[in-house]
Order: sequence, then C-alpha cells, then structure tokens
Amino acid sequence: MGVLDRRISAGAMLRNWGIVYCANFLGGLLIALLGTWSGLFASGGNLLGVMTVKIAAGKVGLSFGKAVVLGFLCNWLVCLAVWQATGSKDMAGKILGIFFPILLFVTASFEHSIANMYYISAGLFATNIPAYVDAATAADLDLSGLTWFNFLVHNLLPVTLGNIIGGCSFGALLWFAHGPQAAPVPVPVVVTDGAQTHAG
Repeated sequence: MGVLDRRISAGAMLRNWGIVYCANFLGGLLIALLGTWSGLFASGGNLLGVMTVKIAAGKVGLSFGKAVVLGFLCNWLVCLAVWQATGSKDMAGKILGIFFPILLFVTASFEHSIANMYYISAGLFATNIPAYVDAATAADLDLSGLTWFNFLVHNLLPVTLGNIIGGCSFGALLWFAHGPQAAPVPVPVVVTDGAQTHAG
C-alpha cells in the first residue's frame, strides 16, 4: 500500500522484505535449535517430539500448488489481523483484532512461511534425536521426505509465493476500495500576542 501511495519505492519495499525474511529465518532456526538442545521435545514421553516431526513431515509433503493456495489463504488472514489491529485505538481491541484471524489460520492448517521457518526446522532438528525418530517410526510416520531440500523447495518457496500473492492482493484491494491516501492539509497557525491559535 505504501508503494501504491508512492510513499516508498518498490526497491525499498523489497529491501525491507528481504531483511525481515532473512532475520525471521535466523530467528526461527535459533528457536528450533534451542528447543532441540534443551530437551523440550522430550515432553510427554517424547510425544511432543513425535508431533513436531509429524507436523514438519506433513508440511513438506504438500504439493506445490496446494502450498501456494494455503499460503495465499493464510496471508489474507494475517493481513486482516494486522488491518484490524491497526484500526483499533486500545490494546484490548488490538488483541481481539489479531486473535480470531490467527486462530482461524492455525486451526485451518493454512501455511505461513515465517511460522514454517520454525515448525519445519524444529522437525528437521528433532530427526537428529534417535528417541524421537524411534517414537515416530513406532507411530508409523514416514520421515523419508523430511529433508532440508524439500523444506526449502517444496514448502518454503511455494508458501512464500502464496503469502506474497495473498498479502499484495489484500493490500491492493483495500487501496483500490478506499482510494489513494490524500496528504493531510496543514492548518494555518495565527500568532497573536505571543499565543498560537489555529485559523478557521
């Protein structure tokens, strides 16, 4: 919307996207590593580790087209959450504004590239722990497709494309529905006897 309003350039937008995307990826990897090293996934007799691996395996097993569509749907809800939070004037309204769209995209199993940077990385790291792999094998989970290549090419790439299409279409729809944002008209200030008053 900032690009459409000509407040920023497309290059500046892409630079911002790149920095935020890479920083989120590093953050997701770090949290996934800390969760693995801390033994977090051993909770519930390794059941959390099995669930972490299962979620990751399911995500990398999506077809390219399905991942794009699920990414599109997810970012519509994410942008709706941001839009509602931006429109709220108090903290309670902001929390309620983001809560329900995010609840819906999580429960509907839509795909978000930033969330997957953690979820799938955690699953991949968990496969290095024999206890988790043994428990997953005992649960008849197929982990053969859970690889870094499949993560990057068969999930992160199409989901990111879907997120971009969803976010851009949502923003463009709002922009075209409401028109370009007009610059605020400055109110003239009149100084009388050392006091400032607004004209009109």
